[in-house]
Amino acid sequence: MSTGSAAVERLSPAEIENRLARASVAYLPLGSLEFHGPHLPIGLDALTAHGICLRAAELAGGIVLPPFYQGIGGEHSRYPWTLMSEQPGAIETLLGETLGRLDELGVRHAVLLSGHFADEQRGLVTRIADRWNAAGRELRAVARTIGQVPEPPVQPDHAGRFESLLLHAIDPALVHVDRLPDPVAFPAPAGEDQYGPGRHDTAHPLHGVFGADPRGLDTEAAEPLLAHLAAWVASLTSP
Repeated sequence: MSTGSAAVERLSPAEIENRLARASVAYLPLGSLEFHGPHLPIGLDALTAHGICLRAAELAGGIVLPPFYQGIGGEHSRYPWTLMSEQPGAIETLLGETLGRLDELGVRHAVLLSGHFADEQRGLVTRIADRWNAAGRELRAVARTIGQVPEPPVQPDHAGRFESLLLHAIDPALVHVDRLPDPVAFPAPAGEDQYGPGRHDTAHPLHGVFGADPRGLDTEAAEPLLAHLAAWVASLTSP
């Protein structure tokens, strides 16, 4: 539907207005700065949300704001280089003010997409959108986390196969599964619960990885996964 970059920080005011004239949609990607094992960057959640939104804007038009590196909740808050808020108030204020300014600028639809999908984060973005919509302003907001995608071809996880594939489709140079312990020399325990407490053990070969083992990543599945998510996000503002 649209051509050129949708990343708003790369656009002039006239270019922004031209895109919004075709589709009055602003995407607000966000995610935490959070440990994702030795093979993935700490900014993965926001990077994937931003990449999905850019692809969605290619399909349906609109503009994409820079990612908000803000998140709450989950089991990794005390892991190395996890930098997250303890309370949601500041994030709610920031995103609420952003929606307010977008409304003043004439944007009619906003999609909040969080790549961090802990229960607390899902509640946060849902609350922001519900509160905004209840105020009766012209802009309508919808909020989702990546973990809510319907019928995913790969099951959502934390730092496992799903997130590794998704980031590989967006920026393969950031995915280094070879930095994980050799799967032959250090296999995951047979029959273990992939989401169990054993993955919190620093001696575990998949320490901090909750989900399917990303070692031996089948990268051909990366692009179909991104395409599935982007099509879903692009549909969120449809009547």
